[in-house]
Amino acid sequence: MTAVRRLSLVDTDAAHDAAPPPGAVRVAIASTDLKGLNAHFGSAPKFAVYDVTPSGWSFVEAVEFDGNTDGDGTHRADGDDRITPKVDALAGCHLLFCLAIGGPAAAKAVAHRIHPIKAQPATIDDVLEKVRAMLTGSPPPWLRKVLQAAGVGAPRPDFEDD
Repeated sequence: MTAVRRLSLVDTDAAHDAAPPPGAVRVAIASTDLKGLNAHFGSAPKFAVYDVTPSGWSFVEAVEFDGNTDGDGTHRADGDDRITPKVDALAGCHLLFCLAIGGPAAAKAVAHRIHPIKAQPATIDDVLEKVRAMLTGSPPPWLRKVLQAAGVGAPRPDFEDD
């Protein structure tokens, strides 16, 4: 069977502003090639964004950035803020997967209700499958908290308070 790839050009504001469908978790994955989770947040030139439900996932958009660091841990001396535009562009995402993220960048993401997750390199399909599997059955407590804060899914009882 031959793989078919389609690229749909859409108004970027419409794609960005569209809310995830009911029950979906919007996931951003830091990538260099849009094939795998393989970039640190600050140096990621691209982010693949998907909506994930217990039954599967769908591609939302790819977000690309110019002027990234070279990934060696050094920052440019010109003082440009490269973190805020990335966090702003990912607004509406619930989860952010990356190889690493610095404290200030993580704080900005959390302030935008984006839960950063440091993970090992993996294909995008593997990352999405793990999220889909977590959504089926009983999600872990940290994910339930993210889902409730985002208003995704039905609230689940919290027995820790009993």
